[in-house]
Amino acid sequence: MPHLQTQDLLPRFQALDQFLCAHQHLWRPRPFTALSLPWEAEHPELSTWLRQRTLQQAEAADPTGAPAPFAQLAAQAEQLSRVSELPDAGLHPASHRLDVNVPGRKWQQIEAFSRRLAFAHPAQHWLDWCSGKGHLGRRLLQPNQHLTCLEYDPELVEAGQALSDHHHLPATHIQQDVMAAGSADHLGQHTSAVALHACGDLHVRLLQLASQRGCRQLAIAPCCYNRIAGDSYQPLSSAAQASSLRLSKDDLGLPLSETVTSGARARRQRDTSMARRLGFDLLQRQQRGSDSYLPTPSLPVSWLEKPFEHYCRDLAELRQVELHGNPDWQALEAAGWQRLAEVRNLERVRNLFRRPLELWLVLDRALLMQQNGYAVRVGLFCDYPLTPRNLMLLAERDTGSQGA
Repeated sequence: MPHLQTQDLLPRFQALDQFLCAHQHLWRPRPFTALSLPWEAEHPELSTWLRQRTLQQAEAADPTGAPAPFAQLAAQAEQLSRVSELPDAGLHPASHRLDVNVPGRKWQQIEAFSRRLAFAHPAQHWLDWCSGKGHLGRRLLQPNQHLTCLEYDPELVEAGQALSDHHHLPATHIQQDVMAAGSADHLGQHTSAVALHACGDLHVRLLQLASQRGCRQLAIAPCCYNRIAGDSYQPLSSAAQASSLRLSKDDLGLPLSETVTSGARARRQRDTSMARRLGFDLLQRQQRGSDSYLPTPSLPVSWLEKPFEHYCRDLAELRQVELHGNPDWQALEAAGWQRLAEVRNLERVRNLFRRPLELWLVLDRALLMQQNGYAVRVGLFCDYPLTPRNLMLLAERDTGSQGA
């Protein structure tokens, strides 16, 4: 299947929208915060089968033999989420030592992103949005082009300018809050704007301003859809505004709930932390006489070295939960691990909707640009193991067309 082009965007969006709306009772509830999920009564065989599986089985590939409707939903989700790689546009070789001090994985992402910038017209002026030190912008620069890097952190601005000067590149690094009014001044008809993994509101701001200012070209790989100022998602395109889907910040976190970079030690720490939180959750429900989840703050890794009882007592004090009687700490700790196995396996259902929801969000952005007079393509810029956030949006307008 080819990458998605302008004419494909709306039909795919509407199919995804129908799928997500029809099954929201399966993906909205979070197993971590609820002892039972509403859909379990509707699908008792699937519920029982998942709850009997081990933590190791939860980590394995897609479960074979899962009762209905798991396999059907998985097939539908896969089909609706399917997009191919954007064509490789080729890329001039990197200048000598341009990748020095860039972490290997980050440099590979920059290389992959840069290879997909197939525009009908050569760029004149690159704008690296939320640029950090400007590694992406410097990689794109070719003779007779200029680069502007916008970054909020003054230390990164200074370090980026020093690197650009060291390589004798025509680059200007500017300290700029991209959410502030002045950010629009850096965008114009000859600007080709790029943003690799700018979070939430930051990349949405670029889409909106680029459209208003008539930017010639735009390339973004969105990230962290839940990093928004409000409590709920504000649809961007007419199609999303017409949808009945209303997304909370929690919902927006679903596409981000998988990482592919954790080592064994990090995974052990994560599992122990989650099992302890789930054990504490059972304790606080008993002690407060309330069958509801109590959010807990993120804790230093050093807390995992405490005996489980001390961990719970300290966390109870932090959350102002009074402890009475003599809790069975050993049983609570074991129950936390058992709950972790159940949560991870029950999450397999919710996770089927992770990629469909992410593509729905990316297509909302693509349809906004289409409405504003851009030819738009959506596809992958790299393989999943390099980054799960591997969806990319390319938008280009005819310089003769009027801005929307």
